[in-house]
Amino acid sequence: MSKDEAAPAVDGAQELRTLEEEGEIAADYLEELLDIADLDGDIDIDVENGRAAVEILTEDGSLDELVGSDGEVLEALQDLSRLAVQAKTGERSRLMLDVAGFRKRRRSELVDLASIAIERVQSGAAPETSLEPMNAFERKVVHDAVAAAGLRSDSRGVDPERYVVVQAAATE
Repeated sequence: MSKDEAAPAVDGAQELRTLEEEGEIAADYLEELLDIADLDGDIDIDVENGRAAVEILTEDGSLDELVGSDGEVLEALQDLSRLAVQAKTGERSRLMLDVAGFRKRRRSELVDLASIAIERVQSGAAPETSLEPMNAFERKVVHDAVAAAGLRSDSRGVDPERYVVVQAAATE
């Protein structure tokens, strides 16, 4: 094997170590936060889709206050966790945080919403503009579902009112 063939494996291993380190830093930060707030939760660290992924788990549902009514507290905690990672590493983080499976459930709901919009567009309807405003995570889930269906989508508007438009694939 040549030196050039080995380089991608080394780069991939280094990237994995870097992402695992991001997860560890975020987990330490979140453990301190849980201690301060006197909340119980276990922290799971993983790497998913080229990102560090951290989840705070609980068996009794006592972490609702870390999610908020529409995930706004979760978004803020994710931003703070990313800042904690950046403060330690000097690098911007794309870490994803979940609390008690909220993002997993929300992803499922969004795929269902996207499926309805996809069906309408595929049946010949005009571009679907009725989807609610979403944060960046939510829009990405919808964009991915639309792309998988062979259609196209784009985000319009300005945060926090930014939303996804689903439309037929471009014809040339």
